[in-house]
Amino acid sequence: MTFEPQEDGYLTRCVVNTTARTFSLYSNNGDEKVVTCDTVTEFMNVLQFVRNTLDEDTMVYAEPLIAG
Repeated sequence: MTFEPQEDGYLTRCVVNTTARTFSLYSNNGDEKVVTCDTVTEFMNVLQFVRNTLDEDTMVYAEPLIAG
């Protein structure tokens, strides 16, 4: 029996959508998780955590939708 070690997944991209109050998290394994905040306060707390934790090149902001 052969056992191959599995590589731990890590975060490669975090897309912040201020309009929808969501954070889309992408891993090196291709997984996507979406964190949805119910209130502005919750969103701001998560945003502060993300800004303090992630490198600038990992976090990006989604373009706001413009009606027109």
